[in-house]
Amino acid sequence: MRGWGEGMRYHGAVIRPPSEASSLILQVTYGCSNNTCDFCGTYLDKPFAVRPSQEVEEDIVGLPAAVRRRTRRVFLADGDAMALSTRRLLDILALLRRELPHLERVSSYANAKNLLAKSVDELRRIRDAGLELIYLGLESGDDQTLADIHKGMTVAEQIEGCRRASEAGIRLSVTAILGLAGVERSLIHAEATGRALSAIDPQYIGVLSLMIEPGTAMEGRVRSGEFRSPDAIGMLYELREIIAATDVSDCLFRSNHASNYLPVGGHLPEDKGRMLATLDRALDAPEQARLKPEAWRLL
Repeated sequence: MRGWGEGMRYHGAVIRPPSEASSLILQVTYGCSNNTCDFCGTYLDKPFAVRPSQEVEEDIVGLPAAVRRRTRRVFLADGDAMALSTRRLLDILALLRRELPHLERVSSYANAKNLLAKSVDELRRIRDAGLELIYLGLESGDDQTLADIHKGMTVAEQIEGCRRASEAGIRLSVTAILGLAGVERSLIHAEATGRALSAIDPQYIGVLSLMIEPGTAMEGRVRSGEFRSPDAIGMLYELREIIAATDVSDCLFRSNHASNYLPVGGHLPEDKGRMLATLDRALDAPEQARLKPEAWRLL
């Protein structure tokens, strides 16, 4: 989803999580520092680079007075602001605090590799400077699935990166993708993802459904017949398995993304039974479940 920012200069398409719709989007890097995932076409035409610090500072300092007054939240784009050095992040966060008098929260995307490149103490300093929430794409809790999609990291690495962030006091919003393992490993992927989410114990979980983007390696695998994506019912079975296998302490769970066939959500653990019952009714009578038509699904 595209971000907004009056007075900001953006290079290429800029995306942000749906929950950052009202945030000021500040581009501090270009592209994604990983950018190897077969399913992702977001940054195919935008190689990763660190945005010049002078440009970042000019955009912050040059914000109109009205924007400064109304800004409560800032999202650091593009794909992984945590790729920046600790010193650079601290400088940006200090400048945001100085220039935005009503700033309440800063957030960003992150991947496990860049979390693991920082110590817990460094992450705690970043949290204390104002970066309170990170969005991390787990994608799957199954190592074979991660290898097949060329995620470039293991489940254990992702769990450890999240553990460090949690220990530093940074809140986590973790996403997984239905259908990512194809038909053959569908429920293996789902059950393992629930276990990984349990180990991470994030504050927020978001579940998306796979969509095949033109120009991606995944599209090539589909065309060659190497990969077969589960249908809508198959993805509902995966979603049920993920929820059933997820054991967390206090988490907002959502599968209401535009890519999903059926919106399901609630707080875990207290709403687990209700969500599973909703899915069981849909699976027992899919013709009555009002699943989203394929043409209506969006990224």
